[in-house]
Amino acid sequence: VPADVLDYRRREAELLFRRIGITFAVYGETDAQERLIPFDVIPRIMSGAEWRLLEKGLIQRVKAINLFIKDAYGAREILRAGVVPDDLVFRNPAFRPEMSGQSVPYDIYIHVAGIDIVRVDADTFYVLEDNARTPSGVSYMLENREIMMRLFPDLFARHRIAPVERYPDELLAALRSVAPLSASSEPTVALMTPGVYNSAYYEHSFLADKLGIELVEGRDLIVKDDEVFMRTTEGLKRVDVIYRRLDDDFIDPLTFRPDSALGVPGLMSAYAAGNITLANAVGTGIADDKAMYSYMPEIVKFYLSEEPILKNVQTWRCREPKDLAYVLDNLDQLVVKEVHGSGGYGMLIGPAATKATIEAFRDKLKREPEGFIAQPTLALSTCPTCTEAGLAPRHVDLRPFVLTGSNHTTIVPGGLTRVALKAGSLVVNSSQGGGTKDTWILDE
Repeated sequence: VPADVLDYRRREAELLFRRIGITFAVYGETDAQERLIPFDVIPRIMSGAEWRLLEKGLIQRVKAINLFIKDAYGAREILRAGVVPDDLVFRNPAFRPEMSGQSVPYDIYIHVAGIDIVRVDADTFYVLEDNARTPSGVSYMLENREIMMRLFPDLFARHRIAPVERYPDELLAALRSVAPLSASSEPTVALMTPGVYNSAYYEHSFLADKLGIELVEGRDLIVKDDEVFMRTTEGLKRVDVIYRRLDDDFIDPLTFRPDSALGVPGLMSAYAAGNITLANAVGTGIADDKAMYSYMPEIVKFYLSEEPILKNVQTWRCREPKDLAYVLDNLDQLVVKEVHGSGGYGMLIGPAATKATIEAFRDKLKREPEGFIAQPTLALSTCPTCTEAGLAPRHVDLRPFVLTGSNHTTIVPGGLTRVALKAGSLVVNSSQGGGTKDTWILDE
């Protein structure tokens, strides 16, 4: 494709995104509350064989994570076996003692997982992060595909590109399949949002619309006799499954934060009574913390007696004196991350940091080593990307979305490819100047 055609298509894509209104909010920036997420018109392409390997590894990993969360709130065999240190569970800010001993429908805790994958060489995929609470970004995956089909219909006619459009149907089927036993044969699903001021509100309304379900806020729901109802124009209607996009802390002011105006008083007692399914379950955050991440290979082996198909990035746990000593000696070459951080905030990228920043981080590490992990700066794979100066390589990662229902796990082929638009940058987060691409899995 000639460069001027690409540039024309790039401007056309931007126009379409503006028209649809696909924006995200950046917290802490006064001038730019709503921003257009930058979109790159050059797709990221993977073969069917590469995808099948990735899919197998993702299904294995999410299965192990579900078993781990069930165990952490149940028998705690993994702690008794000494595979994972007790304090990583019990002192984890995301640990919810209220969930101890509570069963959830079909033992599924993570119905929607967003697993961040990076590729380091031709045939090795590494997991960078497990998002087990309320992973976002799937609306961009769907919108990116829609825009690409409008811009390059001829390419879709010529190549067999695996479809992603069935994601909303797969999600709805997975959510319905985990409805409580007391639900009717046609369970009612609702998507719960913190409201219009949330940075991912666009995605919440987009998904509710695609799934054909109600988008509700806490004030639209009420609990009576341990059952959850939504207020409708025809009166109260029972809700069986809530796909929630707000954090544990805010869902029920009677159980968690009493000052939360976003939640539903009594929701947790309806949950304990088994009359509502929350997707994802409460307390899943213990699995997506970066210290727990470093134990994922052991977690996979412990529950499945299998070798992990997808590797972890080598991780030094600063809580361990030997690892801490190594990290302090090599700060200028490592990436240091907060154990509970997300969104690319609160991290040190050694090779790109100033001496002063490195020294400040050194003090932090000495003060609270257990709050950090370190990893090598990966030579992430790059993808051709449209820039002002023409085509150039940029670093990418991939977030496939793994859906788990009562009887099977599905992943639509592809996911959200995030791209670091600044030359040489490794940070792909949209809040830090990253953009997105469509991901093409080619059927052989």
